[in-house]
Amino acid sequence: MKLIDLHVHSTASDGSLTLTEVVNRAAGLGLTAMALTDHDTVSGIDEALKAAKDLDMEVIPGIEVSCIYKEKEIHILGLYIDHTNPELLSFLKEASRKRYDRNMEMLAAFNKDGFEITVEDLHCGNPKTVITRAHFARALLKRGYVSSVDQAFRKYLNPDRPYYRSRELITPEEVLNALQAAGGFPVLAHPLQYKLGWAGTEELVSMLKEHGLCGLECFHSSNNQDESGKLRKLAKKYALAPTGGSDFHGAAKPDIEIGSGRGGLRVSALYLDDIKLSMFMAGIGRS
Repeated sequence: MKLIDLHVHSTASDGSLTLTEVVNRAAGLGLTAMALTDHDTVSGIDEALKAAKDLDMEVIPGIEVSCIYKEKEIHILGLYIDHTNPELLSFLKEASRKRYDRNMEMLAAFNKDGFEITVEDLHCGNPKTVITRAHFARALLKRGYVSSVDQAFRKYLNPDRPYYRSRELITPEEVLNALQAAGGFPVLAHPLQYKLGWAGTEELVSMLKEHGLCGLECFHSSNNQDESGKLRKLAKKYALAPTGGSDFHGAAKPDIEIGSGRGGLRVSALYLDDIKLSMFMAGIGRS
C-alpha cells in the first residue's frame, strides 16, 4: 500500500528537521507524498519543493493556521496552497504580528518571575523560525526548569496554566477566506484535540463547512481506530474529504515518525486521490 503524510512540520516553525532533512526523511521512508504544513508560515515551501525535485515523491505546499473558536484555539490546514498569493501573504503578515506580540508577552511574564529565557533561546538556532509554545517548552527544558517538553506544557504553557497567553483574535472565517484566496484545500486539523465532545465537534465541523471547509483530518497520531472511524462517518455526513497525517515535529515529539505517526498510523495514498478529485470537481486551484 502506498502511503502519504499530510501533516508535517519543519524548522520553519516548530519542527526540529530542516526542510531538506524532512523531505529526504519522508522519501527515505517510502512515502509517495507529504504535505509541509508549518504553523502560520509558508517560508519553507520553496526549499521543500527544491529538495523534492529529483525525488520520486510529491511535496504538497501547505500550512497550518491557528484561530479561535469559542475561546479555544483550533487549527486549520491548507493543502495545495499558492504560497505566493498576495492575499494569503498579507493575512500571514498580520497573523505573524499577533503571534509576535503574544510571544513577547509570554516571555516578559516568564522573565518577571525569574525564568532566565531569552529570545535567542526561543529561536533554537533559527532566527527565521515562527515561534510557538513548543519553542518556549524547549527553552524551559534547555535551561533546566522542566524535565521534558510535555512537563513544560502541563506546568506552564497549556491554556489553563499561568504563562499561557492568547493572541489577538483570528477567526476561522478569516483563515478559510485566506486559504480559499490562495486556491487551497482547507482541512480541520486533529478535531478531537479541542475536547469539544462529539456534539460540539460536529457543531464546529458544520459551521466550518458553511464557510468553505473541504476536508477533515480523520487520521492523526492522537486518535485511536475507533475515533478515526467516527470521524470518517462525520466527514461523510458533511461531504468532506477524509485526510490524515502524523503531525511530525521531530525531536519535539520523538514518538511520532513521518508516515507512521503514533500507534501505527498509516494513511493510504488513495485518500490523496480523493482530495485531488474533490478539488477538480469543486474547481479549487484553477486559475
